[in-house]
Amino acid sequence: MLRYTLLRLLVFLGCVSLLWLAGLRDREQLPLLVVGAALLSAVISYFALRRFREDYSAQVAHKLEARAAKKASEPSRSTDELAEDAEVAGDEGTFR
Repeated sequence: MLRYTLLRLLVFLGCVSLLWLAGLRDREQLPLLVVGAALLSAVISYFALRRFREDYSAQVAHKLEARAAKKASEPSRSTDELAEDAEVAGDEGTFR
């Protein structure tokens, strides 16, 4: 995750530098510089960082599957137990 984010940042900074060298240096051209660098870096990252993006998405999917498996293995509490807990607590499940 950190590697992909750092690579995206480096690509963006490289695009900012490239556009700055191309002549977008004035203060009134700053929004064009930032938007142009963002669009250019998005296109470059889509193709150049595909492998890193796929690795990151596989890590996220693995974590979600592990979390779902853990939740499925835990015993679930019924609505009766929840109502009983609220009654014992005395708050009847309301927010204050």
